[in-house]
Amino acid sequence: MKTENKDKVSIMIVPTGIGASIGGYAGDASRYAQKIAKHIPLIVNPNIVNAAVFSGISENMFYVEGWAIEQFMKGNISLLPSQNNKIGVIFDSAIPQNVLNIHLNTINAIKTVYDIDIIGHEITKEPAGVEFFTMESGISAGRLNNPETLVDAGKKLLDRGAQALAVVCFFEEPPEDDYEKGDGVDIVGGVEAIISHYLTEKLMCPCVHAPAFEDVSITGRLVDPKVSAEYITPTFLPCLMFGLKNAPLLIDTKNCDMCYKPDDSGHYITCRDLHSVVVPHDALGSSVVLDSIEQGIKVFAVKENKTVLNVNKYAIGKQNVIIEVDSYEDYIKYLEE
Repeated sequence: MKTENKDKVSIMIVPTGIGASIGGYAGDASRYAQKIAKHIPLIVNPNIVNAAVFSGISENMFYVEGWAIEQFMKGNISLLPSQNNKIGVIFDSAIPQNVLNIHLNTINAIKTVYDIDIIGHEITKEPAGVEFFTMESGISAGRLNNPETLVDAGKKLLDRGAQALAVVCFFEEPPEDDYEKGDGVDIVGGVEAIISHYLTEKLMCPCVHAPAFEDVSITGRLVDPKVSAEYITPTFLPCLMFGLKNAPLLIDTKNCDMCYKPDDSGHYITCRDLHSVVVPHDALGSSVVLDSIEQGIKVFAVKENKTVLNVNKYAIGKQNVIIEVDSYEDYIKYLEE
């Protein structure tokens, strides 16, 4: 890696619910993230590495929720590297008891096998009221009708000492579509992002969501390898735990600059430490991309990763700034130069 890039970090983002050909399914972008992280510390949004009972997270990655990445890029949040976080779990009271029991068994298995510090769980006083649907543009979206009941449960867990939160809400069964064939958009992904964004903002700690469905049967059909992780288990909770275990803590730096300096508690990572951002080539409309451009941070648009969006460098009027590469391997080669 280039000498001037020493002590820098990069961000790899694949937004949730936009049908990304790489990263739009179940941990299928992990292989690329792992290769990149061998060359530079890498901030990843959970969608990249989450894969139901598996996780693509590696030692040189920082697991950061999407809203937090946006605020990080604006300088409003710094990241404090952390290990062995105390994790609390929020369960939607709408989850049927037999499904809840599967998730509680899962928690106990994770604690037993991996010694992850899961301090306990809280069940919401009221159902969260999750709805999901696909918009006319093709991206997945949804509504969270009772967000405050999740916030209240989260506050109780934080008061008990939790540093990071996993959230499991009840979802109606999604309609049959081409997702199991490794095609189309994950219809529940959009509202999952809404839930994670909302709770991370309100509670200022790492918060990530996994859905729970009433049907806990496992299919005997062969599905596409890109989604297979989600078809061999009735719970998607484990990947959240693997990511949250060492997720960086969020430090509010909006009104002060104290977190731009190392102190006795360790080195804070800020947007000033960024080397580059790598995203799908037609998903360039996010504030992360636009803020990166404004700050002079290199943005690499990967042409092999296609989505249902059509927001390329021409659409945002930045054709002279965005660096297009054919593949993630080409981005890695750039890091190696």
